Amino acid sequence: MNHPKTKAEVFDLPLESLDVSQAELFQNDTIGWYFERLRNEAPVHYCADSRFGPYWSVTRFHDIMAVDRDHQTFSSDAFNGGIQIVDFPPGMERVNFINMDPPEHDRQRAVVSPPLAPRSLAGLEDDIRRNVHEILDSLPEGESFDWVDCVSIELTTRMLATLFGFPMEDRRKLTWWSEVASMDLKSGGAITNEAQRLAELGECLATFRALLAERSQSPPKNDLVSMLAHSEMINMDDQRLLSTLILLIIGGNDTTRNSISGGLLALLQNPQEYAKLRDDPQLVSSLVPEIIRWQTPLTSMRRTTTKAVTLAGVDLPTGAKVIMWYLSGNRDESAISEAQRFIVDRKTARQHLSFGFGVHRCLGNRLAEMQLRVLWEELLARKLKVELTGEPKRTYSNAVRGFTSMPVRIASAG
Repeated sequence: MNHPKTKAEVFDLPLESLDVSQAELFQNDTIGWYFERLRNEAPVHYCADSRFGPYWSVTRFHDIMAVDRDHQTFSSDAFNGGIQIVDFPPGMERVNFINMDPPEHDRQRAVVSPPLAPRSLAGLEDDIRRNVHEILDSLPEGESFDWVDCVSIELTTRMLATLFGFPMEDRRKLTWWSEVASMDLKSGGAITNEAQRLAELGECLATFRALLAERSQSPPKNDLVSMLAHSEMINMDDQRLLSTLILLIIGGNDTTRNSISGGLLALLQNPQEYAKLRDDPQLVSSLVPEIIRWQTPLTSMRRTTTKAVTLAGVDLPTGAKVIMWYLSGNRDESAISEAQRFIVDRKTARQHLSFGFGVHRCLGNRLAEMQLRVLWEELLARKLKVELTGEPKRTYSNAVRGFTSMPVRIASAG
């Protein structure tokens, strides 16, 4: 499919023809033009025909917040449609706590919350800093390497293995399962059909079943596998358990990993902001939420209306598929001053949608921020000069806004 090459061409398209669910628009990074037009002309927009069927787009900051906070009208339940734009095949609903409404959502979320509580996270900072030191020490100087693989994936996967109590030597399996579960089958990646996906995820399930059986025989510990093993969730059927595991793996991997990559790219593309940061490393405190706003690693969430409702003057019927485009809301000039700029000392940096709102607000938000903060504290302390050596490659996805590779070089240190 040929896509417009300029912003003017996007604004010339018939409004009713706009389909912002196309993964190509995210991969070629032109999606911002489409969202700008929708915010200006149709902030609650109906797309009648797409690869995922008809859907409604919500693109302004405060409208998105209103949807996210009203879980009674806008349901996340898997049997109503869940949280992804793609519909579940009948009988294949992924049932986990993010695909639930209260009160069942609240009960299951509470089981896995303790390792991500502030008291638990305080004890993880030393682990994160040690991992950062080891990773930075391993990077070649003066040679090109892939930042995504060597830094972004490595740091987040080490942390994820620690949280799960997963064997550290097998940590890259977590990365692979995360990619398998979230991969768009039209991306041209290693997984091209659902049978392959299910086979790979079957290994994930078997691996965790064995770990759960082992942990259930030992006293409870403060890792996710142990907490699942000593809760009613160990009795889940295979589909529910796998769905819950994949949610935790993706949540702990994709968001932080892509913020690490996107943050570096944003600084390299905005050298004046990077210079400001190097001159005042204390700006890391505002840099981190600005990276998360700017990158918006999860572009969207879906809800389904449980009753007819009016949103921003637009009438939505019962059963409407509603997509909250967080990426668009994070560029909404009516809610965020200079939203189209990356500003390391932004005074309102925490005013963003990337973690969501309401009962489904991101469970691991503090851990994500901590990993980014420690990484940038150490990069600045070492005075490392990182530069691109090639064009970054973006993920083919309308849900995960990330990078598959980013070639860089450390030009100098000290």
